[in-house]
Amino acid sequence: MSAADPTTTEAWARLDALATSYEPDLRTTLTPEWVDRHTLTAADLHVDLSKNLVDGDVEAALLALAEQVDVAGRRDAMLAGEHINVTEDRAVLHTALRMPADATLVVDGQDVVADVHEVLDRVYAFAERVRSGEWTGVTGKRIETVVNIGIGGSDLGPVMAYEALEPYRQDGLECRFISNIDPTDAGQTLSGLDPETTLFIVSSKTFGTLETLTNARLCRAWLLEHLPSGADRDAAVAQHFVAVSTALDKVADFGIDPDNAFGFWDWVGGRYSMDSAIGLSLVVAVGPERFAELLAGFHAMDEHFRTAPPESNVPLRMGLLNVWYTNFLDAHTHAVLPYAQLLHRFPAYLQQLTMESNGKGVRWDGEAVGYDTGEVFWGEPGTNGQHAFYQLIHQGTRLVPADFIAFARPAYDLTDRTDDGEVDVHELLLANFLAQTRALALGRTADEVRAEGVADELVPARTFPGNRPTTSIMAPALTPSVLGQLIALYEHITFVQGAVWGIDSFDQWGVELGKQLAQELRPAISGDASVAAEQDPSTQSLIRYYQENRGR
Repeated sequence: MSAADPTTTEAWARLDALATSYEPDLRTTLTPEWVDRHTLTAADLHVDLSKNLVDGDVEAALLALAEQVDVAGRRDAMLAGEHINVTEDRAVLHTALRMPADATLVVDGQDVVADVHEVLDRVYAFAERVRSGEWTGVTGKRIETVVNIGIGGSDLGPVMAYEALEPYRQDGLECRFISNIDPTDAGQTLSGLDPETTLFIVSSKTFGTLETLTNARLCRAWLLEHLPSGADRDAAVAQHFVAVSTALDKVADFGIDPDNAFGFWDWVGGRYSMDSAIGLSLVVAVGPERFAELLAGFHAMDEHFRTAPPESNVPLRMGLLNVWYTNFLDAHTHAVLPYAQLLHRFPAYLQQLTMESNGKGVRWDGEAVGYDTGEVFWGEPGTNGQHAFYQLIHQGTRLVPADFIAFARPAYDLTDRTDDGEVDVHELLLANFLAQTRALALGRTADEVRAEGVADELVPARTFPGNRPTTSIMAPALTPSVLGQLIALYEHITFVQGAVWGIDSFDQWGVELGKQLAQELRPAISGDASVAAEQDPSTQSLIRYYQENRGR
């Protein structure tokens, strides 16, 4: 595995030189031939790269960069189960979570595909028991609400997919999610629930995550307090709690039957785990058949990434574009703008995927990087974002590459009846989707503004510079399969960027220090003066303010 500094390659030097002289002009670039060459297909996704700020020389240099840092070799090493997570000496095999049952992948002497499907079969069987009403609460009532307790990858993926696949949920079954250690989260989530019909899923691989275990104990206390007086409290926890964890001893100590614990493996990073048993709440909500379609969508994108040639490999091309913007055109953020309300949590999901993966300052060989890595991912559904932050994207001084996502068929097909006739509301949404990418690309010149009769003193404010880069991703509809394809697309985009930068995209040591210090600070907050005295002056001051204003 190469650990070469990418800045030492010929391609990096070439890109540096091209960036210095590059002057984009999408008005002349966007010919039919250019658009045709830059419209790609990956599984069910239709991807238009034509409005990005590149020319043929830049694209050739980017593909050469991928070759010179051996992105393909690192991809193949990942898919084969080599330990490319070097700081934890682990394989990186989230792609194995969605391989078909008849596939075989032996890693460290173990057929991981067989292991995956053994757990998956148990997850499916349990979900069917809940969905059918066979699994009941301790008083015999069927389950109506499933509460997933997790944080990070054990929350962001399931809640995002639960929202995205709302049309596929089973009637009479609701999922709620608790993640934040702020007690407000648990309080609001439990509000109005019936303990007799509520099932809790505690999602923590080690069964030791502070936030998750704290919230699990709060929920256990709530359950035991609010069950009717005649309920069997000794059996209640085992009947109302299951776990996604591999720490069976801790699961049992909590009161959960280890037979109702669903495991996963150290080669699954949390932010890559929603298609493992971590997705149990989603399986209950949409059913095993739909979840299997989701997994098939993931796998279809995995196969595209594995087999498509570089020039038509969508994750590779999009990842290289992000490197171009980050390292050569001085872009610092990346917007993801779904024109689909059901994807309203997708940008938040991508924040963890991309920023926890590639927010690194050292290469995988331990040497400090001398170039920018990572991007700040953010976004909001269209058209809401148009009335919030698009002003900066259109006319601000910062370059913000943006991915626009839309679907040909709506989840809800509604018609607005006006005095002028009927309007297909989805077509109105799509008109905005198309208008925004066109306006960002082409802008509006001063002469065009003057031709509209605008006074000269207002012309500068009404001029749009254009040449703002966008990628348009479309699909026939937001199905489980398409959702899986979208998630896997961004997983592999993230991989490509990390491979180019020579970083380990699969550890997350940056989250550990704050967690450690939080444990050390708890006594000081509770009044231990000796621990408080060990803190820096700012922290001491804040502790004093808290103690003076806590009101107890």
